[in-house]
Amino acid sequence: MHILLVDDDAELASLLSEFLRREAFTVEAAHEGNKGLERALQPGIDLVVLDVMLPGIDGFEILRRLRQKSAVPVIMLTARSEDVDRIVGLELGADDYLAKPFNPRELAARIRAILRRYEPRTHSPGNRLESNGITLDPGAREVVAGGRKIELTTFEFDILEMLMRSAGRVLSRDTLMENFYNRKATPFDRSIDMHISHLRKKLEHGDDLIKTIRGVGYQFCSTPEDAVAE
Repeated sequence: MHILLVDDDAELASLLSEFLRREAFTVEAAHEGNKGLERALQPGIDLVVLDVMLPGIDGFEILRRLRQKSAVPVIMLTARSEDVDRIVGLELGADDYLAKPFNPRELAARIRAILRRYEPRTHSPGNRLESNGITLDPGAREVVAGGRKIELTTFEFDILEMLMRSAGRVLSRDTLMENFYNRKATPFDRSIDMHISHLRKKLEHGDDLIKTIRGVGYQFCSTPEDAVAE
């Protein structure tokens, strides 16, 4: 897998590149925002590791422009004290974030967890799910709501599929985090919550489809009545 590392800290980029190559990744680095965006938009990049603070244009602007043209997975690198950076990054379409300083092994683990979500699956029409006005086809990776096709990111699609397969049952945040990120949820980790929020905005009557069970997790409502049931 080909990783693009966009970070203006040349020494850190060099150390991370060396480590990731030992982990069997192909790595290239860009140290300036405009060059990073230009390369990220070119073919052959499987995942982008993107720092927030960059000369030229910052990581948020790169991500915003990138998401207009590409669904390539992105891990944002943020300052540990700046929780708002993580939320903004997820709002703009980042797949995950990692606060500096971090262990390179943690970065490698998160890269692998994300790339597993992007592995192609065999088309199997018999696995189609239909519930509460939503049709999800895992093989074609298509979702239809109210007769219209809904464009979802890979993470949004996979979260919706997992919720629909457990329709009527509550899935904890820990279960979702371990399945998609190979780690437990923490009170400050908003990754799953932001993906759920995006799903709700894209689906017809999204709040009526995915119910929040406070302090526990999320439930896909198999019928409209489930959305108001206590």
